[in-house]
Amino acid sequence: MTTDLLDIESLLSDEERATRARVRALVDREIRPHIAEWFERAVFPRELVPVLGEAGLLGMHLTGYGCAGRGAVEYGIAMQELEAGDSGIRTFVSVQGSLAMSAIAKHGSEAQREAWLPRMARGEAIGCFGLTEPDAGSDPGAMRTFARRDGDDWVIDGAKRWIGLASIADVAVIWARTEEGVRGFLVETDSPGFTATAIEPKLSMRASIQCDIALEGVRVPESMRLPEARGLRAPFECLNEARFGIAWGALGAGRDALEQALAYAAEREVFGKPLAAMQLTQARLAEMALSLQQAQLLALHLGRRKEAGLLRPHEISMGKLASVRAAIDVAREARALLGGNGVSLEHSPMRHAANLESVRTYEGTDEVHTLVIGHALTGISAFRG
Repeated sequence: MTTDLLDIESLLSDEERATRARVRALVDREIRPHIAEWFERAVFPRELVPVLGEAGLLGMHLTGYGCAGRGAVEYGIAMQELEAGDSGIRTFVSVQGSLAMSAIAKHGSEAQREAWLPRMARGEAIGCFGLTEPDAGSDPGAMRTFARRDGDDWVIDGAKRWIGLASIADVAVIWARTEEGVRGFLVETDSPGFTATAIEPKLSMRASIQCDIALEGVRVPESMRLPEARGLRAPFECLNEARFGIAWGALGAGRDALEQALAYAAEREVFGKPLAAMQLTQARLAEMALSLQQAQLLALHLGRRKEAGLLRPHEISMGKLASVRAAIDVAREARALLGGNGVSLEHSPMRHAANLESVRTYEGTDEVHTLVIGHALTGISAFRG
């Protein structure tokens, strides 16, 4: 059985299909056999990091410095296959590559790129991205973290929240206000005054790590400031890289949930015939497939536009919003189709649905992306009075 009823595969190149097959095989080999246990125990598998690095998946859309330099569609396909395994694993790759590594690649100095990117691409160093704060989630302009100049150094004080990987990271990209506006800093996590504490317990993204960060008089040399990062545009450029990956990744979770529902419906017998033979079951499956295929075509369109250098922020918002909405609805419907068995970790839909609650919230809530689209339509920003 196939869920690709529109033959979207025919729109991919041989190289893109090869990337899909390679990452799918990695997921089948390294993630699927263990993910239920990782999720139940709330464990992030650090042993997977060098495996992902060796596969060229860390910063794979970046060029040079040991990065794979793959196209936008190949990157999206890889994120989709990883999230078919679990959103938490895809999130690690996104935080490492699309946030931390992209910040260094886009806004760092040559010395910073040479020092960090090759090691991060191999998985020998882990990065995190400190933008969100306890009182500044959807409104990063309200951040309170402040960096003051002290001779040749900067001293940073503040707090960050829901920062992926922070407790295992070697370097943190920290965004802070200064007297000259928002700037970005590379903070080595063993610096005095830097503390990262995992947020526990969680009902979502349990095979991933999200943290609180406290910065108390953290001293950073000028050489660790990202020289090209000026204003909120800098972190937003990184966020858009991650949002693009989410527009693809969420569809992997949705597809996996649909495939599980299809397999279950074919095997489960009710009233003397397969569940899949029931008209209501077929209607539910058809709706799930339709919504995923529509979102998949949008994601592919965005990928082609990104490769052509034409992709705009509101288009990324449309992709993130459409994909996550479709995926979470499909995961919930698939769980319902599995009946009582659907609440068991033996099956993936409820795990995907729980994870997608986080995916729906981070990198911009539904409301934020709706207002980005509204701004593009009307030319009027509704974010501030």
